[in-house]
Amino acid sequence: MTPDHDHSPGVGGRTPIGELVRSHRLAAGLTQVDLAQRAGVGVRTVRDLERGRSHRPQRTTTELIAGALGLTGQARAGFLASARGQALPAPTDPGGGGPPHRPVVGTVLRDLDLPGTPMALPPAVELIGRERELTELTGLLTGDGWPPVLSLVGLAGVGKTALALAVAHAVAHAHPGGVAGVLVGTGSDGNDVLSAACAVLGAARLAELAARLRGCPALLLVDAVERAPDPVAEVLHLLVAAVPTLRVVVTGRHPVGIPGELVRPVAPLEVPPADVVDPAELARWPAAALFTTRLTRVRPEPPGPDELPALTALVRRLDGLPLAIELMAARGRILDLPELLDRYGDRVLDLAGPELGGRGWEAAPSGRTGEPARTAVAVTLREAVATSYRLLDDGEQAALRRLSVFANRWSVELAEELLADDVDPDPATVVDPVPLLDRLVELGLLSVRGTGSLRFRLLDAVREYAVEQAAGRGELTAVRRRHAVVITRLVTRTAPDLVGARQPAAARRLDEATGDIGAALAHAAGDDPVTALRLAARLTRWWRMRGRDVSGRQWLRRLLADPRTADADPVLRAWALLGVARLAAEHGAAAQELSAARAALVVLAGRADVAGELTARIVLGTLLVATGGYDEAAEQAHAVLTLATRHGRTRDMAVAQHQLTWHEIRLGDLPAARRRLAAVDRLAAQCGEPRLRLLARADLAEVARLEGRHGDAVEQGRRVVAALVGVGDPGHRRRVLGTVGLALARSGRVDEAAEVLAELRCDGRPGPSGTRTAAEAGTVVGRPAGGGPVRAEEGVCALIEGTMALHRGDRELAAEWFAVAVAAGELGQDRRDVIEALVGLAASTGSAEVRQRLAQVCRRSGIRLLPEEENLLA
Repeated sequence: MTPDHDHSPGVGGRTPIGELVRSHRLAAGLTQVDLAQRAGVGVRTVRDLERGRSHRPQRTTTELIAGALGLTGQARAGFLASARGQALPAPTDPGGGGPPHRPVVGTVLRDLDLPGTPMALPPAVELIGRERELTELTGLLTGDGWPPVLSLVGLAGVGKTALALAVAHAVAHAHPGGVAGVLVGTGSDGNDVLSAACAVLGAARLAELAARLRGCPALLLVDAVERAPDPVAEVLHLLVAAVPTLRVVVTGRHPVGIPGELVRPVAPLEVPPADVVDPAELARWPAAALFTTRLTRVRPEPPGPDELPALTALVRRLDGLPLAIELMAARGRILDLPELLDRYGDRVLDLAGPELGGRGWEAAPSGRTGEPARTAVAVTLREAVATSYRLLDDGEQAALRRLSVFANRWSVELAEELLADDVDPDPATVVDPVPLLDRLVELGLLSVRGTGSLRFRLLDAVREYAVEQAAGRGELTAVRRRHAVVITRLVTRTAPDLVGARQPAAARRLDEATGDIGAALAHAAGDDPVTALRLAARLTRWWRMRGRDVSGRQWLRRLLADPRTADADPVLRAWALLGVARLAAEHGAAAQELSAARAALVVLAGRADVAGELTARIVLGTLLVATGGYDEAAEQAHAVLTLATRHGRTRDMAVAQHQLTWHEIRLGDLPAARRRLAAVDRLAAQCGEPRLRLLARADLAEVARLEGRHGDAVEQGRRVVAALVGVGDPGHRRRVLGTVGLALARSGRVDEAAEVLAELRCDGRPGPSGTRTAAEAGTVVGRPAGGGPVRAEEGVCALIEGTMALHRGDRELAAEWFAVAVAAGELGQDRRDVIEALVGLAASTGSAEVRQRLAQVCRRSGIRLLPEEENLLA
């Protein structure tokens, strides 16, 4: 028998050696040109071998090709024997007797090998932050009821291949038939994919593979299926039907789309909150841990303390995308982290690296580790996102461009509103956005985290790319205008719940939408100021609760002054004026906005708007107290109580009683104040207003302090402070801390008072310039600095400092602090603070001039000294 007879062509004219060359080449991810270049032979030589035109290649040519394919040991010997026309070893029946198979990751076992089978899997790479996914996927592939095809899908660079390789290595013990993999090449056809799959599992054809794996589980990894989606789907359908024991893991930017496929999107790594800068805490977040690990490869020292804020900002900006993190960390060889953030923070889409897909397969084949990898093509993140974007149809692309205006997380309902037509559609024809969102999640373009309604978020790179596309099509202005309307509706629906039992949940909902509220307000202020005014007017209470009274007031004043809002609904402008006045009272600017509150009252009372009139009178009363109009303030409070009682508005009745409490304290009638506060507590309980009940209890602590019951004041005040943390009312929390600190200082518990001082000064509103810092506030009291301006919020700290000094007998230091408290109190809302500071100053100095000034302030304000203050002066 001649060699030609031994090498008779098979189906399609191919010979056994031609089939082997082609299978090994495809398994290695090489083109015919790649293989020819590696082997140092002509491309035509490789092509003729694969097509069966060359039946007996020269020995030298065969050895060069075997070396280029990385074949060693028995695989190389079998390949050379096939080229010489020698018989191949008979296959071993996996179902027969003998020792059990022990698979080796990256290849198949010797007794399942055809000669020439290459090493089929690269080694596993180090995984950071994928423990949960690894455990879940390993359980799926080793448990009962495993899926025939498991698809890991996601954006390029998210770590699909690395995760798939780790899973394949982890489950090798459960697949005695072998664990192998194929990297799909661009433009591969069905024959290419099928041949490669059979070859890496030790068979020449599908029928032989089915026979070899009968009753013997095996695992096949198919990477980068998006390069040839239809051929891969066709081949996998054939494989799972013909080989029931074969489990297949595929990776790609989209699912394969065959029956029985289980799809698992691969999400980016979790990123730390923006305020995390502690090294130990950062190490707990996978994205930060990966960045730090990769950074140590290019520089010896870990990130320093001054770099940690930039590290947190960088991984958040990169959205936890592993490849982007690696590319950014690689630039740390030259730049420190703040420089990286400054230079690349706004250029994430321009980060470039090797071709995104099949990473880990480009290493030199086994036995050729000194040979350079195939030339990689530089690809930017923009191009990687564009590839996934092009997988969407025209309608899905248009929807993604609209969704890109959301700055942070959003809900299904918000997406539905944004995607609806500008004119409210017929509810019966509203398009359900859920299938679209499912498609975006499936492609790894959308992340879903958390359990609240606002849990959907586009990856930053995806969002920025979609914004670019919207801008290029001239859609961006219209989409942002629509976004502002949608966010205004969200705030309008949520704002009423900022009072009552649902207040904490409503505040959290707005907190979660902070980025979108800011973006909507900024765009609408220029494009649609009436919408911006409507949005800002509804944000007043939330701004006050979150300590944003200064910036909120600035927004409202700017929008009210815009000539384009001059013809807006007078009621809307009146509510905006009330917002300005309410916020001004929070930072000592009440006098500037008295006219605004009066103007709003005229409009709302004239429209018979009971809720508006009540709110206007409440706000006006607050401003009058802060500016010394005590009698008129009391009249407004009584008017509120009368109007609210007439209309059965329990909450407004409670607010009126709360305002009248201050007037009882002003008159020195503390028992009457207690009765008022009991009424506030009862009414607030009836209307489900936990915040009002807390404020009533805070005032009870203050009344206890003024009565000289300092221990009770401390105990009650501390309980209220703890509860106000959950409510999120920084102004009142600070006031209650002042009550506790003063009670501690007055009762001689100086060390505890110093701790309260430290907390007050760490609260974002420090004491006088030059005083001891929070870290230094122990039992040693600092001295106030002279010459600088005094802020209203410094008053309570100065009162505590002065009381502590007076308790120690240091009258000179006490006088200095009480003088600061007097100056600060004159800028604040509560003239009772001035009285208390003047009493302390008079007691410290014995000055007749100070006593005279105290008497004048008492006469003007109608404030009466309390027994404890009379005793101190005596």
